[in-house]
Amino acid sequence: MKGALPFLAMMVAQVSQVGLTLASKKAIETGMQNFSYVFYSNALTCLVLLPSAFLIHRSPNRPPLTFSAVGGFLLLGILGFLVQVVGYAGVTYVSATVATAILNLIPGFTFVLAITFGVERLNNVQLAMWVKLIGTVVSVLGAIIVTFYTGPAIIKATHLTSVSPHRFLGQSSNWILGSVLMLIDSVLSALFIITQALILKKYSAVLIVMLAYCSIIVVLSFLASLILEHDLNAFSLQSRTRLLAILYSGFFGAGFQITIGAWCVKMKGPLFVAMFHPLGIVIAAILGVIFLGDSLYLGCLIGSSVIVIGFYGVMWGKSKEDKIVEVESSKSPLLQDKSEEHTVVLP
Repeated sequence: MKGALPFLAMMVAQVSQVGLTLASKKAIETGMQNFSYVFYSNALTCLVLLPSAFLIHRSPNRPPLTFSAVGGFLLLGILGFLVQVVGYAGVTYVSATVATAILNLIPGFTFVLAITFGVERLNNVQLAMWVKLIGTVVSVLGAIIVTFYTGPAIIKATHLTSVSPHRFLGQSSNWILGSVLMLIDSVLSALFIITQALILKKYSAVLIVMLAYCSIIVVLSFLASLILEHDLNAFSLQSRTRLLAILYSGFFGAGFQITIGAWCVKMKGPLFVAMFHPLGIVIAAILGVIFLGDSLYLGCLIGSSVIVIGFYGVMWGKSKEDKIVEVESSKSPLLQDKSEEHTVVLP
């Protein structure tokens, strides 16, 4: 059950991520600016995390706060700020489904960066590592299929206003800009996940890291809004849609989804978390068909199946690596004891 907990947590986090994309798109459609939206959602998250962070991470068990840790918090906050601002900007030009599909490139970027920074090791002899590599490529391939191939409708929409995301993509004059922004957001997200993993190795208090992260974003977004927007109406919450979107983002965005992701990064590593992004479009399609009456297309079905195959390949490789690490860690104390037995202390 303990091993299944990170898996279940990330599944729930991906459902909330799909809702977060839809909520942000609705808020921005009302005329709300990116910076003010980021400011409000992260400010609410800070209020949620403030009591729980210092209640769970009490002073005796809290890691020491060093200059290195503070520098890591600042870097993480800047990356998180860029991820949110660029991502929300991209969502304004493409549909939520297409945005989710492009974000499925995050596992590929994360894998490359993890190898580059030494978070993941590429062992030519180890089968599990190659399965993880192939599974990552397969998942990215599935995301590409979902994005660029529609095919015939298997389940037709139950309402007349349903619009295929690919049709929306073709009609929008700014879809190239939106796609480029989402691609940049994917690279930034991969950097964010790797940075998060490196910081949590040195400072293990997850909630305090997330509190510092959100606090830095609040300051940066407020300053950016004052400098770039020049309009205090951007902070208006008169629209009910804006208020509901901010409440959802504050509680289920950084407050839940990102914090759960940070905990899973600490427990299972960055690639484990990144591999759940391709499932986002599968979840979005299922929720759309069940609750919104959307059409289900052949391309979505094929691509989703390919994503799931790649995802389970990576999860299998990850589980095998965890078993190898457990075996090696259980053997190391015995080897250490034996070496101590044969040690001669000279006068």
